[in-house]
Amino acid sequence: LAEKKVLIVYAHQSAGSFSAAAKEAAVEVLKSKDCSVEVSDLYAMKFKATATAEDITGEVKNPEHFRYAEETKLAWDEGRLSADITEEQRKLQEADLVIYQKTKALLSFTTGSQETMFSPTGINGDMNVTLWPLQNGILHYCGFQVLAPQIFWAPADAAPEGRSAMLAAWNTRLFQTFFFFLKGPFMWHMAPNRR
Repeated sequence: LAEKKVLIVYAHQSAGSFSAAAKEAAVEVLKSKDCSVEVSDLYAMKFKATATAEDITGEVKNPEHFRYAEETKLAWDEGRLSADITEEQRKLQEADLVIYQKTKALLSFTTGSQETMFSPTGINGDMNVTLWPLQNGILHYCGFQVLAPQIFWAPADAAPEGRSAMLAAWNTRLFQTFFFFLKGPFMWHMAPNRR
């Protein structure tokens, strides 16, 4: 059986955060199942998340009317994308089949509010509606099979045993995901805790 390559895209500033603990739990579980795990820690990398002309090395085709999509396509064709982008592309290429159909995507993130605040009548609105553009409009559209998200509701407000229970449930879910769903690479995204 070929080794599974896992790419975890992680974004949180604090190494002591619950998000960091969940990421470490995922690394531990997946490595115990003989997965090769690579983490892109966006904060540690100082990864720039904005799309600008700085993503291109050398001259742009039309500096008076910069059109990002056209310019980056040309830069891609000519091998002139910035080093940070090409490095992340390398990771995706090495993760085997990430860009192909039936690749799994699982969003995992913390919130700064209780679950009731993300209900259809909650002050923050329905979490399913909030996630729809990302899960359907981006991930599904790009060919990912989107698994139900793992949402850690307000871990900063939970007692230590509550946070431990969240991590235990996460470990169980990862084991179940590995045994029942994981047939290709696994991409995991941790959004920052709002606290």
